[in-house]
Amino acid sequence: MCGIFGYCNYLVEKSRGEILETLVQGLERLEYRGYDSAGLAVDGDNNDQLVFKEIGKVVALRNKIDSADINRSKIFSNHVGIAHTRWATHGEPKPVNCHPQSSDLNNEFLVVHNGIITNYKDIKILLQGKGFVFDSETDTECIAKLFKHIYDTNLASGIELDFHHLFKQVLFELEGSYGLLVKSSHYPDEVIATRKGSPLLIGVKTERKLKVDFVDVEFPQDANSSTPNPPNPPQRRALNSQKNSSLNLLPVVPENLRRQISRSFVNDEGEPLPVEFFLSSDPSSVVQHTKKVLFLEDDDIAHIYDGELHIHRASREIGASATRSIQTLEIELAEIMKGPYKHFMAKEIFEQPESAFNTMRGRIDFINHTVKLGGVKSWISTIRRCRRIIMIACGTSYHSCLATRSTFEELTEIPVTVELASDFVDRRSPVFRDDTCIFVSQSGETADTMTALKYCIEKGALTVGVVNSVGSSISRQTHCGVHINAGPEIGVASTKAYTSQYIALVMIALSLSDDRISAVNRHKEIIDGLKDIPQQIKKVLQLEQKIKKLCETVLHDQRSLLLLGRGAQFASALEGALKIKEISYMHSEGVLAGELKHGVLALVDDKLPIIIFATRDSLFTEVQNAIAQVTARSGKPIIICNEGDDLVKDGNTSATLEVPLTVDCLQGLLNIIPLQLTSYWLAVGKGIDVDFPRNLAKSVTVA
Repeated sequence: MCGIFGYCNYLVEKSRGEILETLVQGLERLEYRGYDSAGLAVDGDNNDQLVFKEIGKVVALRNKIDSADINRSKIFSNHVGIAHTRWATHGEPKPVNCHPQSSDLNNEFLVVHNGIITNYKDIKILLQGKGFVFDSETDTECIAKLFKHIYDTNLASGIELDFHHLFKQVLFELEGSYGLLVKSSHYPDEVIATRKGSPLLIGVKTERKLKVDFVDVEFPQDANSSTPNPPNPPQRRALNSQKNSSLNLLPVVPENLRRQISRSFVNDEGEPLPVEFFLSSDPSSVVQHTKKVLFLEDDDIAHIYDGELHIHRASREIGASATRSIQTLEIELAEIMKGPYKHFMAKEIFEQPESAFNTMRGRIDFINHTVKLGGVKSWISTIRRCRRIIMIACGTSYHSCLATRSTFEELTEIPVTVELASDFVDRRSPVFRDDTCIFVSQSGETADTMTALKYCIEKGALTVGVVNSVGSSISRQTHCGVHINAGPEIGVASTKAYTSQYIALVMIALSLSDDRISAVNRHKEIIDGLKDIPQQIKKVLQLEQKIKKLCETVLHDQRSLLLLGRGAQFASALEGALKIKEISYMHSEGVLAGELKHGVLALVDDKLPIIIFATRDSLFTEVQNAIAQVTARSGKPIIICNEGDDLVKDGNTSATLEVPLTVDCLQGLLNIIPLQLTSYWLAVGKGIDVDFPRNLAKSVTVA
C-alpha cells in the first residue's frame, strides 16, 4: 500500500532542485497510498547518495529538503532518483524505518519497496551471521543488505555482475509480494525495478516519437531453463585477472557494451534519444509529465541505463509475451486535482452523476433497450452455461456485490454467492471448472482479491474482472472483464467507485439475461431506470446542507450508530457503516432489519442514533415493521425514504431524508449518497483529515 516513485533523465539537463521537485511532486500524487512517512534519494556531489527521510506526510519531507544545505543548482544530464511514501507494515513510523532503506553507512545500495517479504526473518538471521547490523524494523532493510552481501561475495571472487544479473540473484532469495526500485553507487545512473503482486509502471517522455510502441522482453539464452539464476551469468567485466589465474578463462566484456539495444529508444542512426523515465505505483503521479506508459507484469525486471529501458525475465514461460506495449493514458491532470473542493472525497461524491453516466456511456442503447459490454461479449454464452457465479471482493467492492446479487439471481436464474476474498482464500472454498468467478476491485491490485483470483485460475474457473484501473493486475489476469470508467479516485474512502461498480454489475446481469423472453419487460424497466440515475443522484446531492446540519446537531457528539436495511438495502447499511467508521472514526454497524428482534433490539433506546432505509420495494412492509419496533422502544430513527412518504407520525423521528424513487434494484445507488455525505460531514465536524484517515490507505496491496 506504499507509494513508489522514481525519476531518470538521460541527455536531458536537469538541476538537482528540479529533480528533487519532480520526486516530491510524484510522492504528493501517491500520498493516498500511504502517509505515515516519506523519503527519497538522489546523487550527491562526490559519488555519494543524498538521502532524505521524514515521518508524517510528504509536506514534512518537502520542508526538510527545503531547509537542507545542498547545491540545488548542480546540473545533471544523466541521473536517477527514487522516492517512497509509506504505509507502515513492519515497524512504526519513525525516521529509521522510512524508505529508502540502505545497505550500509555508505548507502551503496538503496531500496524502496511496496509489499511484504514473508521470509525476511530468515534472511535477517543469515545476514546477521555474516556480520551485518540492522538499524530498522523493516523487512526492506533485508533486501538492501542482501544486495550488498551478494555483490561483495561476487566481488571477492573477482566478478562484478551486471546490475540486472545481480538483481536476479537477490530476487531468487525473496519470498512474498513486492514492488521494488533499487539504485546503487556501484551502478551510477542506473535503476532496477520489478514487481510481484504489487503495481508498477514506467512513464516515458521524449521530444521525438518512439520508433516502436513496445519494448522487447529479453529472455535468457536457454529458453527451457527454469532456474532463476544461471550458474554462470554473464559478467560486466573480469577483475584482477592478473592476481587470480582462476578467472583468466572468464569472458572479458567491455564495460559499456550493450548486450541488446532496445529498439524503442534510439533514432534512425541507432543513437540513443534524450529521454526521461518516471517509475510509479500509479498513473496519477505520471500523467502530469507524460501519457506514454508501460505496465510491468509480475516478475518483469526493468533495467534503465544509458537512456534505454530493458525488460528482463528469469525464464521463458509457455505462452509468455515477448513484448510490453507502451500505452497512452486516458486520464487528464484535472481529474486528479481537487478543483474547487476542499477534499478529494467531496469532489468524488459530487462527481457521481458524471461517473455514473461514464460507466454506461457507449454501452447502453436507451432507445432500443440493449446493453453491449465489449470486454465480456465473447464470453457471455460461456458464462450463461456456468452452474454458479461466485462474486469475490473486499470492503466497499464486496458491498457492491451484495447490492447486486439479487439482480443477478433474478435475471439469470444462476445461483450466486458473494465472498469476502480473505475468507474465501482462508477456507480454500471448492471451485470448479464450470463456475464463473467475478472479481471486483477499484484498484485492480487488492492483495486478497489477487490471491483469490490466482486460486480460481488454478482450479480452471472462468474469471471476470470488474475494475477501475486500466492495466491493473486483475484486468490483465482475468479472462475477460469490464472497466467501470469512474475516473481516478484519490480519496481513501471509496464513493464514486462504489456506484460505478454497482452499475457495471447490473449491466453484466442484463447482458447475461438478454436472451430470455420472460425478462424483456424487466430489462426495459431497469434500463429506463439507469437512464435517470445521473439526474436523480444530482437531486440527492441537494440534501447536503440538511445532512450537514444533522451531523452538527443530532450526530455530532454520538459514539455509536446503527444502520438498518433489508433486502438490497442491507448492502447500503453495510457500506454506509463502513464509510462512517473509516472517515469519522465513529463506531457504526450495518444490520439486516430482519435480524433486529434477534438480539439487536436490546441496543435500542432514546439515545442510540439509528438510520433506517425505508424506500419502497417488495420488502417495504417489513421495514415499516422494523421502524415500529424501534419507535415503540423510544428510538427516534433517521429515515431514508422516497419523496412524499411520511412513515412516522407524532415527531418520533430525528429526521427524514427523502430520495427519488427508482427501480427497486437500483434504489441502493441513490440511498447510499446520503450516507457518503453523512460520513464526510461527521469527519469534517471533528476536524479529521478526510482524505487520509488514520491507519488506512487507498490500495490494499498487502495481505
